[in-house]
Amino acid sequence: MPHAGLSHEMKRQVKKGVSWLEFPLFSSYPHLVQGVFLRHKGVSQGAFASLNVGAGIGDNEEHVKENLEIIRALLGIERLVQGNQVHGTQIVQVEKNSPSLVDECDGLITEKRGLGLLIKHADCQAALFFDPKKEIIGAAHAGWRGNVKQIYTKMVSSFAAMGSRPEDLLVAISPSLGPDHAEFKEYRKMLPKSFWPFQVAEGRFDLWAVAKKELLEAGVLEKNLQIASLCSFCHPKDFFSYRRNPLTGRNGTVIALKS
Repeated sequence: MPHAGLSHEMKRQVKKGVSWLEFPLFSSYPHLVQGVFLRHKGVSQGAFASLNVGAGIGDNEEHVKENLEIIRALLGIERLVQGNQVHGTQIVQVEKNSPSLVDECDGLITEKRGLGLLIKHADCQAALFFDPKKEIIGAAHAGWRGNVKQIYTKMVSSFAAMGSRPEDLLVAISPSLGPDHAEFKEYRKMLPKSFWPFQVAEGRFDLWAVAKKELLEAGVLEKNLQIASLCSFCHPKDFFSYRRNPLTGRNGTVIALKS
């Protein structure tokens, strides 16, 4: 099975020394804020250097808070909302009075302006959703467990519950673990048979292609889908990678509607 075949260039932005990548898929919507933040110019040190947004993984909690504030201020939004990601499929609709950390949640969706939906990742996929007709945004965290549990299908259903149509959704997936490093030696026990055709070598899987297939089957149009075919394992200067080193930070990916 070939790779996902959706290797689009991402636009690199730099402000005050902080770098992030933007998806061209969303470039026609100036009221939409989005970015995959690289690991530079934060305050964390050591294995978490330096723009780590993951708390509870060994970093100094004050450093994490400061890194989150760096991102919020650069994007010019009111505040960031994130889930306590557990590799599940719980999706929460975010309101103005929602807490900044939502319990046991891997998907966020909102129509409220000024709220940045944040996904933390180090090899996992961070997916950003936008319905330009209904002005609704969403963000989902999908490791291989999320792929197996089909969190993207559940995100599309959550948008539908708010009045969106799948064919109107724009979906972009962050740099994440690529086929050369997504190795599952016990894949026959870990992955469903529907994943097996996506092997690029024995035990190595193209999770980008898996995600693409799920989204297309959920009704998202191929022209409305962008997958950043950029491997987090292969680019240590820009991305944290749990597969490369379990003691590591988390990149932050954000989407928001401007106030």
